[in-house]
Amino acid sequence: MDILVRIIAYFVLLLTITIHESAHAWSAYKLGDPTAYQLGRITLNPLPHIDPIGTVILPLIMMMTGIPFFGWAKPVPVNPLNLRNPRRDNLWISAAGPLSNLITAAVFLVVISLLKLLYPGIRYSFISAISIFYGQQGFSSGFHLLDGLALILFLGALINTILAVFNLIPIPPLDGSGVLMGFLSDEAAEKYDQIRPYGFFIILGLLFIGFLNMILRPIFTIITTIILS
Repeated sequence: MDILVRIIAYFVLLLTITIHESAHAWSAYKLGDPTAYQLGRITLNPLPHIDPIGTVILPLIMMMTGIPFFGWAKPVPVNPLNLRNPRRDNLWISAAGPLSNLITAAVFLVVISLLKLLYPGIRYSFISAISIFYGQQGFSSGFHLLDGLALILFLGALINTILAVFNLIPIPPLDGSGVLMGFLSDEAAEKYDQIRPYGFFIILGLLFIGFLNMILRPIFTIITTIILS
């Protein structure tokens, strides 16, 4: 993948995780917990959300070495004592992040559809942008502003969808675990939460055996098909 594509993807990722964490903070505030609000986490400014390792060091190292990169932001602190109904409210707080990314992805796809309707010729820019992303060509063949715009919109739809689906996997500390716990009985939730210390290793194991790739690969196909249709 072209280094310029990786730089663009990094900033789209930064926007994506900022929206995600801000949605967690906003929902917690609306449900009665002002902790994240008081820490300035309800904002689209990425600085309050940055985790030095997950948002800066690791993604940049992976980006420069050519490894497919990912990242994370600082978790949004939630004090359950401030929530009116901790079990139910935590479900919605957990779901808010992925839902915000799905809504954002939908917005990108609507903008793409409108551009294709108003300027049919931009479809060729999307074809070029997707080819650049998949490494079939590079910006070295000539940089065009429309290709750059198309690439940003494509990555916006793709990365937001990937982050939403990935976070809905019900393994702690991913958001899907908080959503699932909202539907479990107290006893079942307590037993389920016992896997939390091992969650990160479970995710790495699923990544190693290719299970996560099986889940995420169709997203590339679906988003690409929608854009090129």
